[in-house]
Amino acid sequence: MFETLSGKLSGVFDGLAKRGTLSEADVTEAMREVRLAMLDADVALPVVKDFVNKVRERAVGHEVLDSISPGQAVAKVVNDALIDALGGAGAVPLNLNAAAPVPILMVGLQGSGKTTTSGKIALRLATRERRKVLLASLDTQRPAAQLQLQQLAERADVASLPIIAGQSPVEIARRAMEVGRREGYDIVILDTAGRLSIDEALMDEVRAIRAETQPAETLLVVDAMTGQDAVNTAKAFNEAVGVTGVVMTRMDGDARGGAALSMRAITGAPIKLTGSGEKLDALEEFHPERVAGRILGLGDIAGLVEKAADTLDHEESEKIAAKMLQGKFDLDDYAAQIRQINKMGSISGILNMLPGMGKLKEAMGDKDIDTSVLGRHQAIISSMTKAERKTPAIIKASRKKRIAAGSGTTVQEVNRLLKQYDTMSSMMKRLNKLGVKGLMRQGLSALMPGGGRPPGGGGRPPFG
Repeated sequence: MFETLSGKLSGVFDGLAKRGTLSEADVTEAMREVRLAMLDADVALPVVKDFVNKVRERAVGHEVLDSISPGQAVAKVVNDALIDALGGAGAVPLNLNAAAPVPILMVGLQGSGKTTTSGKIALRLATRERRKVLLASLDTQRPAAQLQLQQLAERADVASLPIIAGQSPVEIARRAMEVGRREGYDIVILDTAGRLSIDEALMDEVRAIRAETQPAETLLVVDAMTGQDAVNTAKAFNEAVGVTGVVMTRMDGDARGGAALSMRAITGAPIKLTGSGEKLDALEEFHPERVAGRILGLGDIAGLVEKAADTLDHEESEKIAAKMLQGKFDLDDYAAQIRQINKMGSISGILNMLPGMGKLKEAMGDKDIDTSVLGRHQAIISSMTKAERKTPAIIKASRKKRIAAGSGTTVQEVNRLLKQYDTMSSMMKRLNKLGVKGLMRQGLSALMPGGGRPPGGGGRPPFG
């Protein structure tokens, strides 16, 4: 999302890093570049002006002018200003401090991902917070909208309000709250109808539902890909009905990111959650400091660790790690590792959370990382017999032809997989032989072919 802005800001800091000290003219020139980069990223003009003024005031200070590394000093100031613009450090949680059932009102324009987001929030509250959730569709405008929410509820394993034809949105909302109270639900999520554009009829309907249910949260769902239109939508809803939080969808898209940077300053409502994909578990808390870190190429290690903790099967990982250390790693284990990687989401998404990946991608000429090889490897392994997966050494020419035909790949690709496996297996065996102390003495080079010995063999390994 923030790739263009990230690249341009990195260029500004790289330019400043070459200076010994900073003059006011250097800061002014840098801020001009930052201003252009933010406007190009579709950030609202008032937000850009306020942001640049804040950075300039903080940057033209004694501590920066005398800094050994002026580029890093200004990057720190910009990072702090980005965090402020995004709403301050720390995620803003959903407000659930109300008498049960807690009503959460979902509002937004048609096509913003409101219904899917309602399902995602229901799943999150049911699994993470252990709350009993009821989903209710108040959308009588769009054909099959109520059925769609019912299906999402089934996928999330939460309850949905039974559909009764002919009821108005306010009547459905009233019935949802009555069912919630009667059947002991903790939370009732009310998914309202959207429109293609903001109109008075939409606002009147939302006001009437809000008056009936008195929601603890009124969450506005906006599509990050719509740029400034998302900010304008948020402003209109906030002025008309009062928004307590924003959920931004399609944060995994190639939008410029200006809407996220503008949202808090323009509306006063914090971004609470972000959606990045169609899967029901693709919903994350919004941490301004982590987003700022990703914009400035500092990565988001905390986010990556959280994602791993949520998605990976730690028992399976530990079993595989133990087998690897014993040198007993087989192709079944390799296939299991691929499945674990796929659970984490796209490889590009994972890499973007690592520091310095922006510059690495730039060095690669912005080429996309080819992840299809993992899928092919899975297909190849699936086409093998149990004996072949356990003992790959038995796979000879005729077996390779059969495996290639069964997996829709070529014999060359089967050979490449087996070669990679052999290399990995050899490394694991060397690791088992060396032990942790041996590895610390000799370094990682001891795991490479040749075991760390100089070409030509003979003699002791370095530092041995």
